[in-house]
Amino acid sequence: MQTNIGFENQKSQDYTIYIDEMQKLKFDCNVAIITNPKVAGLHLNTLLSKIEAKALYVITVPDGEEYKNQKSLDMILESLFNHRFDRSSVLIAFGGGVIGDMTGFAASIFQRGIDFIQIPTTLLSQVDASVGGKTGINNSYGKNLIGAFYQPKAVYIETKFLQTLEKREFGAGVAEIVKMAVTFDQDFFEWLSSHDLHKSEDLALAIQKSVQTKAKVVGQDEKEKGIRAVLNYGHTFAHVIENMTDYSRFLHGEAVAIGMVMANTLAVRLGLLSEDEANKIKDLLQKYDLPTSFCIKDPKAFYDTFSLDKKTKNAKITFILPKGIGGFEIKNDIDSKIVIDVLEEFRDDV
Repeated sequence: MQTNIGFENQKSQDYTIYIDEMQKLKFDCNVAIITNPKVAGLHLNTLLSKIEAKALYVITVPDGEEYKNQKSLDMILESLFNHRFDRSSVLIAFGGGVIGDMTGFAASIFQRGIDFIQIPTTLLSQVDASVGGKTGINNSYGKNLIGAFYQPKAVYIETKFLQTLEKREFGAGVAEIVKMAVTFDQDFFEWLSSHDLHKSEDLALAIQKSVQTKAKVVGQDEKEKGIRAVLNYGHTFAHVIENMTDYSRFLHGEAVAIGMVMANTLAVRLGLLSEDEANKIKDLLQKYDLPTSFCIKDPKAFYDTFSLDKKTKNAKITFILPKGIGGFEIKNDIDSKIVIDVLEEFRDDV
């Protein structure tokens, strides 16, 4: 199956997302596969059997969000220079969101931009990170604060790569699926609540629906000037959680799950979401063993860290909140006392 994604008035950036349709990939240029040791050990031979290139190299980056940094980026770039890559060369991101983000950013800045292809191997990267062209790295101030919008030439989603996915990684991907359903599609949310994504047929349909939803949103707003910001539901809180735990305690999707629960609590306080709706969302997250609680030791410090979020403008913090299930509201005028009061509710969470 194919899902086409395009950007209005930017037709040169149109690309196709292929789901379970990857055939032989042929390149008349130098190609580098960027991956990590874990993915390489499980799936690299499968990918190598499908690629023909003038010259093919494998660049391995350590696994984990803590390695999504300038040091890893420099290592990728140095390898490209050492192998005499040029503007006709191609990079292939073969891994999860960390690999995809770093590979895309490297492609965007190497000799002012070369082509890259996304071949995501985690559920989270298949339904979210590989689609839409967000690339970047983390630094000591926060997540993805250094990066660029840079679109891939194609995305190949192969569900067979998910067969070796660990339970936590699977749940982390489900969190991103739930995120899109809550804010954009009530019917999809109800479908998720009554189906089991551990079943291959249900999972394939959920991936397709999620990709189509994100493609539609990004096609309207590539640079996140409006509706694309809604895809950050749960992320404003999640990025603070990740920063405060040194990106080592939670997977990104797990932090997003907690962030959605926090955002829902704020939405309930503002009358945008009912307690019953908030509980339904929490129940769906817990169905896939996702964490839904976090102990905030210092709510004021937590609140102050929001200022580093990319969506904060002119000292106004932007919150993406559900308006019922299937709707959303973008708020940047919430009184700090209300937010801190909500954070206080998580002071004793475990």
